[in-house]
Amino acid sequence: MENRLEQEVAQEQEVEQMDTVSEEVVDAAAEDTTEAPETEQALTKEEIKAAKKKAKAEKAEKKDKYKEKIEELEDRVKRQMAEFENFRKRTDREKTQMFETGAKSVIEKILPVVDNFERGLQTPVPEGGNDAFMEGMNMVYKQLMTELENIGVKPIEAIGTEFNPDFHNAVMQVESEEFESGIVAQELQKGYLYHDTVVRHSMVAVVQ
Repeated sequence: MENRLEQEVAQEQEVEQMDTVSEEVVDAAAEDTTEAPETEQALTKEEIKAAKKKAKAEKAEKKDKYKEKIEELEDRVKRQMAEFENFRKRTDREKTQMFETGAKSVIEKILPVVDNFERGLQTPVPEGGNDAFMEGMNMVYKQLMTELENIGVKPIEAIGTEFNPDFHNAVMQVESEEFESGIVAQELQKGYLYHDTVVRHSMVAVVQ
């Protein structure tokens, strides 16, 4: 009987010990479950912070790339504009040169006509000649010279000026009491300028 009671007491103690162990295991598990969310939450904050930092860096990198691309395009546009401006200036210069070359060629062909006009007007009119005709020729000559002057053609100064090889072509030397040595005394053929460029040199005689 006593052995039976002892056995029952022992069984009850084992049950109590088992209950105590179970409660400790449950408490430990509960502590683990309460700590786990804090760890997961801490890791999530770090991950979010790292993700934000990464996104910010990527955004800055993209911004730098866009800025670099814009600067590259702006530089390309500036270069193209500069090239176009140089092309326009070069084209305008070439057009001007072509026009001046063509104009000079035409003027060179007109000058012999002007020479013949002047020779004809310097010829003495015989008695009983047609004065009206000569007056008309003078008017035509003046009109021709006015139009040449309007487009930039003008005669080169010669007589009484110092000889200048840039404008004068000396074909002979003469003695003169009126002019000093090196001065143009006679003009044998009139020279002309076109916009300050010599079209034809003056053919002159220079005092020796």
